[in-house]
Amino acid sequence: MEAPKPEEISHPPMDQLQGLEYCIDSNPSWGEAIALGFQHYILALGTAVMIPSFLVPLMGGDDGDKVRVVQTLLFVEGINTLLQTLFGTRLPTVIGGSYAFMVPIISIIHDSSLSRIEDPHLRFLSTMRAVQGALIVSSSIQIILGYSQLWAICSRFFSPLGMVPVIALVGFGMFDRGFPVVGRCVEIGVPMLILFIALSQYLKGFHIRQLPILERFALLISVTVIWAYAHLLTASGAYKHRPELTQINCRTDRANLISSAPWIKIPYPLQWGAPTFDAGHAFGMMAAVLVSLIESTGAFKAASRLASATPPPAHVLSRGIGWQGIGILLSGLFGTLSGSTVSIENVGLLGSTRVGSRRVIQISAGFMIFFSILGKFGALFASIPFTIFAAVYCVLFGLVASVGLSFLQFTNMNSMRNLFITGVALFLGLSVPDYFREYTAKAFHGPAHTNAGWFNDFINTIFFSPPTVALIVAVFLDNTLDYKDSARDRGMPWWVKFRTFKGDGRNEEFYTLPFNLNQFFPPS
Repeated sequence: MEAPKPEEISHPPMDQLQGLEYCIDSNPSWGEAIALGFQHYILALGTAVMIPSFLVPLMGGDDGDKVRVVQTLLFVEGINTLLQTLFGTRLPTVIGGSYAFMVPIISIIHDSSLSRIEDPHLRFLSTMRAVQGALIVSSSIQIILGYSQLWAICSRFFSPLGMVPVIALVGFGMFDRGFPVVGRCVEIGVPMLILFIALSQYLKGFHIRQLPILERFALLISVTVIWAYAHLLTASGAYKHRPELTQINCRTDRANLISSAPWIKIPYPLQWGAPTFDAGHAFGMMAAVLVSLIESTGAFKAASRLASATPPPAHVLSRGIGWQGIGILLSGLFGTLSGSTVSIENVGLLGSTRVGSRRVIQISAGFMIFFSILGKFGALFASIPFTIFAAVYCVLFGLVASVGLSFLQFTNMNSMRNLFITGVALFLGLSVPDYFREYTAKAFHGPAHTNAGWFNDFINTIFFSPPTVALIVAVFLDNTLDYKDSARDRGMPWWVKFRTFKGDGRNEEFYTLPFNLNQFFPPS
């Protein structure tokens, strides 16, 4: 038998991901784009509802307060998404709430000066104002690092090899939001997981008028079917005698969002009152802002690949971080109870639908703003059980992680140095945060537990984040371990042309600012 040729064994590295139907600057028809935008809006609801649902009761808030926070978070998400897609990186990324901010926010909630307030509503308002003040101050970190181009300078130490663990753990690091949540209500979660995979992958060849409707709208179809199935189970009394936790995760009538939501309510800055400022709170929150910065850096790289664009040049990445800092400032001013970061699940949906169009994401931002103002209608969609979202996360987070692994094609994985760096960074990126989570679950405080609360929040927040731990380990090892003789093995010859705006002719097509703004802000 004749030996196979080299080109039959390996695949040549590719700058842009192939097989996408629409890339960053190509657009589907308006009808299809609106439906896809609504699909991204539905997906963004998961995190937008989950964060306030967990935090507001701890603060002493009632269902009405929870609905207002959800509305405010969605409203600011819409504004931030528009700003990022117009003036930031211009990548098709939804800017949503971040779980990274929960550690310092929970610390603020348990602050003795706030927890001793007896009136629940007053405690809620006082805690909200303290969180707002911390977000406003800490947002300066990303604003300064972004607009001063300091983050662009830092990103010059990144290589394809160093970015693999970071981008991979942006997806894999969310594993606790996946099947562990599906398992809380398997009769809804498992059918949702199976149906979504079947529609988006096995039945993707089904076309109506040359449109792969099952692949393109797998999320909308499967959510509608399983939501109706869950409502049927609820109405038939299937959960009537089940434990309280099962009812919370399975029933469609336990969110209490629709009855508590106003018909029309426009969120506005300082709606909860004047923010209060505390140096300790702000310093702890700065750690979450740094984590958000690192997670978004990985997500921007993944989004560029799933939108069939080139990796964002250093100054474009830094510009996007600056605008994300503005987003965190807006979160503090409006009172969203969370900072801003790139929504990982929505990045994964770009790959699932094979549509990386910027216009689709901008339309989804319009839906966020519209339905956050029309409270009853928004609350209807927001009452979807979180188990349904968790099932979709199992697919979408994994898809984003695999995009990170795809950067290995530009490196030499026959090098022991590269195998060592990749393996150690991936393992520690998963293992260290898992240790911090387990320790906190048992001891009710993080491993860092000194008399300095701000120090505890800073350390615990940083090491709770898999991508952050992976970046610290991977970038340190990559830039200190035999780095002078390994530029080619690290993938630097391919990477270097994307560092500057003019390094590749395609950058102008993907990342030029609209309205001729580049003449006022010339790219570097």
